[in-house]
Amino acid sequence: MNIYALSTGRGPSGIAIIRISGKDVLKICKNITKLKKIKSNEVNFCKFFDPKNDEIIDPEALLLWFPGPDSYTGEDIAELQIHGSNAVINVLLKVLSEQENCRLAEPGEFTKIAFQNDKIDLLKAESIGDLIHSETELQRQQAVKLVQGNVSNYYNDLREKIVKSLAFIEAKIDFAEEDLPEKVLREAHKSIKQIHSEISKVIEDNKVGEKIRDGFRVSITGEVNAGKSSLLNLLSKREVAIVSDEAGTTRDVIETYLNLDGYPVILADTAGIRNSENDIEKKGISLALGKSKEADLNIVVIDNSSKKINKEIQSMINKDTIILLNKSDLLDKQNHKFDVDTVLASVKNNKNINKLIDLIKAKLSKKFSSNNSVLITRERHRVKLNDCLKEIDKFLKKDQSKDLELAAEDLRMATRHLGGIVGKVDVEEILGSIFKDFCIGK
Repeated sequence: MNIYALSTGRGPSGIAIIRISGKDVLKICKNITKLKKIKSNEVNFCKFFDPKNDEIIDPEALLLWFPGPDSYTGEDIAELQIHGSNAVINVLLKVLSEQENCRLAEPGEFTKIAFQNDKIDLLKAESIGDLIHSETELQRQQAVKLVQGNVSNYYNDLREKIVKSLAFIEAKIDFAEEDLPEKVLREAHKSIKQIHSEISKVIEDNKVGEKIRDGFRVSITGEVNAGKSSLLNLLSKREVAIVSDEAGTTRDVIETYLNLDGYPVILADTAGIRNSENDIEKKGISLALGKSKEADLNIVVIDNSSKKINKEIQSMINKDTIILLNKSDLLDKQNHKFDVDTVLASVKNNKNINKLIDLIKAKLSKKFSSNNSVLITRERHRVKLNDCLKEIDKFLKKDQSKDLELAAEDLRMATRHLGGIVGKVDVEEILGSIFKDFCIGK
């Protein structure tokens, strides 16, 4: 079966690209272009026709043909570059649907075929999706690193080390009559301990990779009527929250996604904290306190002219807090002192808001900085690594002089979990490693 899809956005635009993949791509392309010869890996100038009536769909177009297996999917691929009007796109898609054994591709199917044909691994397939959906510079940089395969290589190297250690143990089991030096088993055990340490370091990452991919959570909390909703609107550059002089306007949590100078941020505006008898407002205050505990960073907004600060607000202030003393247009000197980062600002006049943004970026960068070159970007990866670690733990706790076969099974499971990250599980590698490292049958 051949598949096709529009790879660019819907028109109108200068150019639109439609992709086709499958074993009959060349035949289909000749049918809709009337070209007798199509050059591979080169630009072919052409016209696109409707084969049913020879009507021209686009009089000036380009065709690129990439024969498999040296293509993105590993199959024959063609890219049809046409004028990007919706009319041209719709007609050409309709013509392709009428070709024999040709159907519209499912979401992500081109990349799925590439994975199935061993053109890319599962980690790279996921990172391609991350790159497509990246909205900030940090997200782009992280996705690029993953697409380049550095993380895949790291996991594959770890897996190969486990496979090699397992090969020594398998050899001891299968060829018990051979005099295998005890030093070999000790080295295998030492190697597995090192792998355990490496995986533990990767897991203890404060989930920075996932935060970059999904967004850092920043909560705006503080006094009622101190300018929290106004700050949310200012940072969002749009009217996200209702602003009123009436205290206690915000009851529910209002969230918006921001690209804060390259940092992906989920910014939450919460109810002002005060003593209240209103049940709805009390519920909103409870949600605000909950959000502040979940957040990676809290911006506590306080009216600089306030004479007294609520005890509940004071108890929220910690190392993950930035104090914003607002309304400096009314009192242009710092009225309160704190032991954490503080910005004297005026949301109304957009005064020192850039300083606040710089502080947010600095604190997030410091909080989530990691010495690890490998970052976990999905919960699926974290689960697999934890499962691998559990199997290695079981292996290390066993008495290998008595439970060698059970210890080997622990390592087999560890390789499966680690291989599951990149989509590779091949038990035949163990046998291959035995033959490579031992002169069996000597």
